[in-house]
Amino acid sequence: MANITASLVNELRQRTGVGMMDCKKALVESDGDMEKAIEYLREKGQKLATKRADRDASEGVVLSGVSADKTFAAIIMMNCETDFVAKNEDFVAFTKSVLDSAIAANAQTKEEVLALMLPNGVSVETMIVEQVAKIGEKITLSHYEIIEAPATYAYIHQGNGLASIVGFSKAGFDVQGKEIAMQVAAMAPVALNRDTVPQELIEKELEIYRVQIREEGKPENMIEKIAEGKLNKFFKDSTLLNQDFIRENKKCVEEYLKEHDKDLTVTGFKRLKLGE
Repeated sequence: MANITASLVNELRQRTGVGMMDCKKALVESDGDMEKAIEYLREKGQKLATKRADRDASEGVVLSGVSADKTFAAIIMMNCETDFVAKNEDFVAFTKSVLDSAIAANAQTKEEVLALMLPNGVSVETMIVEQVAKIGEKITLSHYEIIEAPATYAYIHQGNGLASIVGFSKAGFDVQGKEIAMQVAAMAPVALNRDTVPQELIEKELEIYRVQIREEGKPENMIEKIAEGKLNKFFKDSTLLNQDFIRENKKCVEEYLKEHDKDLTVTGFKRLKLGE
């Protein structure tokens, strides 16, 4: 039997982040072979991940960022089971390392992110399994979205539970880009403008309005007209370019942008929030 020294256990702990007792057990089971011990811990993490697959992982971290040339932005949500883990610096750092690697690789989908190799030579998917072994909670990469545009901007709200990304039609408007990314986070628009609101959402809103109007006792021949009025207010409140600009609500977002450049507009946006 190999001599399992404290320094050997500590080395394994440094490489995996797993607790000392689990590291010692892994080395004992692997007869002191470091690589076999790491594989042992990964297998343990996979078993734990399978066992906890039906657990609710509603806590977590939402982060966003942009590429060095600012033409690519990504937003990510990594979920865990408890707020305690979500606030852990190592968990936040792990999520950021995944996001940074995804941006550097120009990853387009969540599946591409999971297959990415991190700087330590291990795939994101495998590292998530290792996080499960280290933390003892279900960990999932639940969302990953991107924006590609001539200029992109990102915003992360304090607490890492809400973030956004936006694309601009032109570069050189960093202040405005940050402002609009904050607008998206704060005001949760459902679409860019009224033309991009899904038809099924429009029909759903109209039906809600009709029910409300009838309950208010309005004449049947007035229902559609009143419903259309409410729909116009919905477009005003819920589409980004038509929303009141939060910094100066006497103008809408589109007017704010046009003040800086008549051709400046938002090409797209993404927003993620824990619990939504």
